[in-house]
Amino acid sequence: MTEEGGAVKRPREDEENGVSVSVDMEDINNNNNSNKETGYISSVIPGWFSEISPMWPGEAHSLKVEKILFQGKSEYQNVMVFQSSTYGKVLVLDGVIQLTERDECAYQEMITHLPLCSIPNPKKVLVIGGGDGGVLREVSRHSSVEHVDICEIDKMVVDVSKQFFPDVAVGYEDPRVALHIGDGVAFLKAVPAGTYDAVIVDSSDPIGPAQELFEKPFFELVAKALRPGGVLCTQAESIWLHMHIIEDIVVNCRQIFKGSVNYAWTTVPTYPSGVIGFMLCSTEGPAVDFKHPVNPVDADESHCKSKGPLKFYNKEVWFCPVQ
Repeated sequence: MTEEGGAVKRPREDEENGVSVSVDMEDINNNNNSNKETGYISSVIPGWFSEISPMWPGEAHSLKVEKILFQGKSEYQNVMVFQSSTYGKVLVLDGVIQLTERDECAYQEMITHLPLCSIPNPKKVLVIGGGDGGVLREVSRHSSVEHVDICEIDKMVVDVSKQFFPDVAVGYEDPRVALHIGDGVAFLKAVPAGTYDAVIVDSSDPIGPAQELFEKPFFELVAKALRPGGVLCTQAESIWLHMHIIEDIVVNCRQIFKGSVNYAWTTVPTYPSGVIGFMLCSTEGPAVDFKHPVNPVDADESHCKSKGPLKFYNKEVWFCPVQ
């Protein structure tokens, strides 16, 4: 860790199993008026999913598709679930991988336990985004937590996750959880000051409905909702692809959070570049040292909704500080 801080459909015949599926097509660059279109299922290598985005031009990551399990279009985005050959089931939003069964633990565990293990006895937690329920599953490991609000804008993501990723969405079964379907910014505006010990923002990339979650007014709302010495952890993109975005986040957070501002990262093979970062911030008040956890994950799992032990997070992999 370092200090700092439209769509059309066309049939495609799967060449290996003869199954005809309907494949969404959309403009890969929503910021221009070109007619360039690309399928989420590759036309170059039939039967493979390729993640192509203007956020990582000139490169793509592909997974072999065994079967498409779900395709739908919500009010906000295209939603797809497919069975891959090597990473289990995969959740895709607008052509971008959100999670796979094989490597989701590296993201869910880190975005949750980095903040919650940095403060003693967190009691009230807010999750913005995270409709798949994975963050909730990890929050449930902390017995000190008394209440968790989750605000997810897209109900389809919640429903699809419960259907196809029950081991991830199991967090919704925790009686401490209250689900709010709606806009995270609007939700925060109505939150009384000092309500939460921790806010975790599990957002998609800053395109479309998630754009506001990377801007200064949103961070100001988060800081207001936190108690003195409360902590924020937000998805903060890849050091290999998005330094310009990270730099902007750092500048905004330094201006708003007067406790500590740090950047951490973890490895997730199916995310662009294989790396994803987190911005960790605390409000002015009791000191928070993100490099030295003070609140271990409970050994007693009787209250925990997760099925099984931690797979990735532990104190040994906590941080490798970069000077």
